[in-house]
Amino acid sequence: MFKFNTTNKKQQANTKLVKRIAEEDKFATLQRLKTSTSGLTQRDAEIRLAQQGPNEVVTNQRNSKIQSLIKSFFTPFSVVLIILAIISFLANYFLEPVGEKDFSTSIILAIMVCIAAVVRFVQDLKTSDAVEDLMELVSVTTNVKRNRKNVELPTQDIVVGDIINLAAGDIIPADMRLLRSKDLFCSSASLNGESQPIEKIANKKPSATQINNYLEYPNILYEGTTIVSGSGMGVVFATGDNTVFGKLARTLAKTKVKQTSFDIGIRKISTLLLLMTLIIAPLVFLINGSIKGDWSNALVFAIAIAVGLTPEMLPVIISSNLVRGSLELSKHGTIVKKMNSIQNFGSADILCTDKTGTLTQDKVVLERHFNLALEEKKKVLELAYLNSYYQTGMKDLIDKAIIEAAAGEIDTNDIQYRYTKIDEIPFDFTRRRMSVVVADAENEHLLLTKGAAEEMLACSDRVEIDGKIMPLTQQWQEKIRHEIKQMNEDGFRVVLLGYKKNPAPVGEFGPEDEKELILIGFLAFLDPPKESAKEVLNNLRKDGIKVKILTGDNEAVTRAVCLQVGLNIETVYEGSDFENKSFDEMKKMVEECDIFVKVSPEIKAKIINVLKSNDHTVAYLGDGINDAAAMRVADVSVSVDDAVDVAKKTADIILLRKDLRILEKGVRIGRQVFGNSMKYIKITLSSNFGNMLSILLASLFLPFLPMLPLQIVVLDLLYGVSCLSIPFDTMNPNYLEVPRKWHVKKLPKFMLTFGPVSSLFDILTFGFLFYYLCPKLVGHSYAAASVSEKISFMAIFCTGWFVESLWTQETVISVLRDPRFPFLKQHATLPVIIATFGVAIIGTIIPFTPLAKIMNFGFVPLEYLFFVALMLILYIGLASLVKKWYMKREKYLI
Repeated sequence: MFKFNTTNKKQQANTKLVKRIAEEDKFATLQRLKTSTSGLTQRDAEIRLAQQGPNEVVTNQRNSKIQSLIKSFFTPFSVVLIILAIISFLANYFLEPVGEKDFSTSIILAIMVCIAAVVRFVQDLKTSDAVEDLMELVSVTTNVKRNRKNVELPTQDIVVGDIINLAAGDIIPADMRLLRSKDLFCSSASLNGESQPIEKIANKKPSATQINNYLEYPNILYEGTTIVSGSGMGVVFATGDNTVFGKLARTLAKTKVKQTSFDIGIRKISTLLLLMTLIIAPLVFLINGSIKGDWSNALVFAIAIAVGLTPEMLPVIISSNLVRGSLELSKHGTIVKKMNSIQNFGSADILCTDKTGTLTQDKVVLERHFNLALEEKKKVLELAYLNSYYQTGMKDLIDKAIIEAAAGEIDTNDIQYRYTKIDEIPFDFTRRRMSVVVADAENEHLLLTKGAAEEMLACSDRVEIDGKIMPLTQQWQEKIRHEIKQMNEDGFRVVLLGYKKNPAPVGEFGPEDEKELILIGFLAFLDPPKESAKEVLNNLRKDGIKVKILTGDNEAVTRAVCLQVGLNIETVYEGSDFENKSFDEMKKMVEECDIFVKVSPEIKAKIINVLKSNDHTVAYLGDGINDAAAMRVADVSVSVDDAVDVAKKTADIILLRKDLRILEKGVRIGRQVFGNSMKYIKITLSSNFGNMLSILLASLFLPFLPMLPLQIVVLDLLYGVSCLSIPFDTMNPNYLEVPRKWHVKKLPKFMLTFGPVSSLFDILTFGFLFYYLCPKLVGHSYAAASVSEKISFMAIFCTGWFVESLWTQETVISVLRDPRFPFLKQHATLPVIIATFGVAIIGTIIPFTPLAKIMNFGFVPLEYLFFVALMLILYIGLASLVKKWYMKREKYLI
């Protein structure tokens, strides 16, 4: 059995073998691979599959668990903590006397890094498993000949020797040698970056100039490339890891991550936090060192401050949020391929889509098959059937409707018996028509063409009425256009049918033969709107999402459908309207219009780029090869499970059903994921800022450190652990009603507004502890106390602020999660309440356990907790008032 290996040395041998296959006769290739044009038997294929393994490139081989675990230690924030731990260790080792060295801060920092790394490691494994489990719900199949029959099989079941049928929209599942081709154009952008499709020809061998560049071999197709138009058949000569360029293609497909606005925002906030650390930590070091004179202590304290400003749980919480969101989406028929697209899903304020299958029932029915005198004629249906039945390209809804209608009205078996297929000219989006050539019993050749009205009129010069052939005069053209317009206005999509007898010789048919045709009739199709379309569009409008229709159909049909579902049809632009327009003109056009007709794939992509330049977040829902370009440039691309391969590969999100109701639900889940991520970022930012402000003020006025470095580190650890519950929280229903976008500029205002509120209560606590509780318990004011009493004074003070600060930090999550009054008008979910208040209770208990000695906590009476409770009540009241004031000036809280 012919097999490839993947080492570099043997990779060169693979290239040599590809060269031999390209140069040899195709029958020699079939013999080499021990197969035939009839395909493999199922038993033979199963044997080969067992020998070769599944047709999968193990790119995305996950890193080993050890590698993943090591990688988890090196997030930006974990690296900061590691550096701080090393500095703390060195400071203690070199600056402290032998009997006073204390490495507890370094140890706790190490523990924090380990906790964050392990949680992230577990979360990443869950993420990877979740994506793989969900992707198993998405079918990617290939049309293969097995047991002499064409069947759809999963791409991983393809083996060497399989005969593959190719059509527009297919992604090549393995490396193959072409056996037959017809106007087959292939895009190799994933391999060589070339955007222009190149023609592949089965019977053409590499020329002398091509022989040293196997990408240019005209009769070889590589895994990962896309069929743009035409049809063909090939034999597989390499699968999985043994493909020459398959590994590269799959790596690009699976590892290319679209940068979302949220990703950019996370980077910006990370930079902001690191800058804050670089400014505040040295400032605290200088203030404490100069005022208190203990530079080594000041250094360790500054390190602790830096730790407090480092949101080490940020990557974990974002990841956890995404996994939870993807699992929730899967329950509603939505599969997330690229996790970081969920936030963009929630941010989208524009949805671009074709009308077919989205607004309509995705089931086209052939209602009329008229001749040009508007009489129903079987001959028109027979010729249309031959055209649709014998074409081997991508059979769309129109072809299926013709075949279905013919099966009920005419003897299709007799037609197949009387006519033999000779050749075909596949459809493309430039010509907007397709042709087949058939021969009858007398060997008379007939070229049958169907296509869009203007494109058919352009290549026709005669008409047939009741068997009579007449010139296609200007009068006839106007009459045909008038009839089509009338049918379009009634909601019918109309295709013209034409023919030509005895066209060019066999083997030479191409688009240039589509001329001097005889028009014979109209094919009128109906694609009725979905009953739910109007309601869903209204719901999307209420959710702040504007739907824009980008279709290749004509204006009249599109207007008729859009009118029925309640879309604005006042302004309609055609693709040609964008020609020779300036960018500023196009920016205005895309805003004032919601319906774009007769648009090519390139114009679809251009419209989306212009919308994005207008500061919109654009989602695109597509399922055909003509949607791939638009899907690549959209902020978030959505496809369906029965879409063509290239659409599913390009999509960030896949719907298991083409239903806008599923998409509407998915958008709301995306907004919840976004909201919970923003909740952690905003609350943590304001909380950290408040703590650091309190510490700066305390450093200026207190004769000792307000909290020991180890205590600050433990406080930060406890708060970080409680925040792991935030992905399990819900959002205010009002929050889900509008698109949510990342606005970094709003973060400083939020931080400067709510951070000082907690600082105010910290200062009140400082005053209570310094002037009342500590002197009462020690027996003297700090100034009058002895050395041992001062140590006790400081320990009690640190303990008191530790408890109050922990409760304030945990309470702020419930206060700022929603604009309404906490606990009475709104409250967090049970997991969040248990986590936050559970951690606060644990932190409060620590000073009363043996851990108190290790952490240098002093004794505080239980009565102090009443003071903390009073501070919390006052804090909740003041924070709620500030929140109300803030909401008068800002539209959103989170």
